[in-house]
Amino acid sequence: MGFLFSKLHFLVNIGEYVAMIVNVCIATIRKPPSWALIREQLYNIGVLSLPVVAMTGFSTGLVLAAQSFFQLSDKGLAGATGLMVGKAMITELGPVLTAFMVTGRVGAAMCAELGTMRVTEQIDALQTMAIDPDRYLIAPRFIAGMLMMPLLTIFSIFMGIFGGYLISIYFFKMAPTNYFDPMPLYITQFDLVTGIVKSLIFGMFIITISCYKGMITSGGAEGVGRSTTTSVVICYTCILFSNFFITLGLNLIHAEIDRWLA
Repeated sequence: MGFLFSKLHFLVNIGEYVAMIVNVCIATIRKPPSWALIREQLYNIGVLSLPVVAMTGFSTGLVLAAQSFFQLSDKGLAGATGLMVGKAMITELGPVLTAFMVTGRVGAAMCAELGTMRVTEQIDALQTMAIDPDRYLIAPRFIAGMLMMPLLTIFSIFMGIFGGYLISIYFFKMAPTNYFDPMPLYITQFDLVTGIVKSLIFGMFIITISCYKGMITSGGAEGVGRSTTTSVVICYTCILFSNFFITLGLNLIHAEIDRWLA
């Protein structure tokens, strides 16, 4: 019975989560939240995340360039170092690591904030004043998250390529042209589209899961901590698994389009 109850509880949570997303979309279309609320979330999600995203992208580019050079130089392929860094940052590491950093910095804070509002009955107070919590609390975060995640991802990709450039040129003594010349030949628009699509889907997961777990929080301060931890774990899990399916799906679609055009 306990196993059956846990399965039913899981299905109920999935239904409530999907219903929340639908309600947020409907509330946003019917009456968009005020610009002041969206602007505040744009600042919190985007601007305040720039330092941690920059450090993550830059350090990842350094490591990628160093590993690529050490593995390829003895084979006469050191000129592919820049290509390895660019390709990996654009298609995989840029979107995934940016999503991880935003989850830790933004998602956890959102869940804790909304969870505290729930256990202190502030959300109930909003409802008694005929204010829709989905429109007032979740919609601005959702809109800002969907706008900022692609921009943060592009910034992380740029910092990764820049970090790889610095160590390749000034430490491994590569020529700047050797670092950048292969990129236009082998990095395509499809690679950039892949990174942007991943960032959008990851952003949707981060914002909606964090807000949902915060909105259903119960049990006082202990419940807030439990919901925050759970939301971060679920976000990480969704990012990792969806990354595989997005990569597989986009590449299959791209191959089918190429075959059809040929």
